[in-house]
Amino acid sequence: MNVVEFRGVVWRRGADTILQHVDWRVEPGQHWALIGCNGSGKTTILRMINGYLWPTAGRIEVLGQRFGSCDMRELRRSIGLVSSSLQEQVQSGHATESALEVVLSGKFSSIGLYDDVADADVADACALLDRFGCLYLAERPFHTLSQGEKQRVLLARAWMAKPQLLILDEPCTGLDILAREHLLQAVQVLAHADDAPTLLYVTHHIEEILPAITHVLLLKAGRVVAAGEKHRILTDPLLSETFSIPVSVTWQDDRPWLRLAPASVTQ
Repeated sequence: MNVVEFRGVVWRRGADTILQHVDWRVEPGQHWALIGCNGSGKTTILRMINGYLWPTAGRIEVLGQRFGSCDMRELRRSIGLVSSSLQEQVQSGHATESALEVVLSGKFSSIGLYDDVADADVADACALLDRFGCLYLAERPFHTLSQGEKQRVLLARAWMAKPQLLILDEPCTGLDILAREHLLQAVQVLAHADDAPTLLYVTHHIEEILPAITHVLLLKAGRVVAAGEKHRILTDPLLSETFSIPVSVTWQDDRPWLRLAPASVTQ
C-alpha cells in the first residue's frame, strides 16, 4: 500500500490550470519534502491529500483509500497537520487554553478541548511535550508562548492522535534561526521514532530539509519538475529551474544549503 498516490492529477479553477498532470507516489518508509515557490501548487496538493479539493481529472489514493470510494472524514483522522492556519485557529478561539490542553485536543482532532480526558491521555500528552522539549510549557496559556514554542506544541498535538501521515506546512514561517533549529530538531526526533508517521514537509527553504527527509518533490507552476531521492533531485540545474534563477547547492551534515550562483548576483 502506498501512502500517497497521484495519477495524472489535474486541477482547474475556472480557466486556470493550477495542477498539470501530476504523477507522484509516496511509499512506506519515505519522508518527503515538497519544494517550490509561492504559487507552485504545494498548497493545492495538500488540500487534495486532505480531501478538501477534488481533482478535475486523474486519480488520488491516500493510505490505500481511493478518493470517491472512501469516507473522507474517517480518512482525515489518520492525517495530522501542523500549519500557520492551524496556529491562527487555536490562537483566535482558544488562546487561553494551556499548552497541555492544546495537545490533548489532538486526540479528538478538535480545535479546543471539549471531551473528558483520562489520566492516561494526560500522561501521553505530557510525554509528547517532553519529547519535543517543551514539557515546561504544559500549564502556560497558549497565547503567552513564543512562535517557536507554539509550533512545537502543535507538533505534539498533531502526534497525539498517532496519525499515519503527518503534514508539516511551512512550520518554520516566522521563526528566528534558534527557534527554527529547535523545531527542526523536534521533527528529526519524531521522524526517527519507532512509531513515526510518514512526513510530508512543505517549504521553499531547502536548508530545512533534514537528514530524516529521504525524498523531494520539486514543483513549478503546477507541474512536477522532478521527484525522487533527495541527493538525486537537489541539484543545481533542477533547483535553478524550480526557482527560476541560477542557484547552487552545497551539503553539510546531510542538509542542503542554497545560494545564488555568482553569475546571477551581478544580473
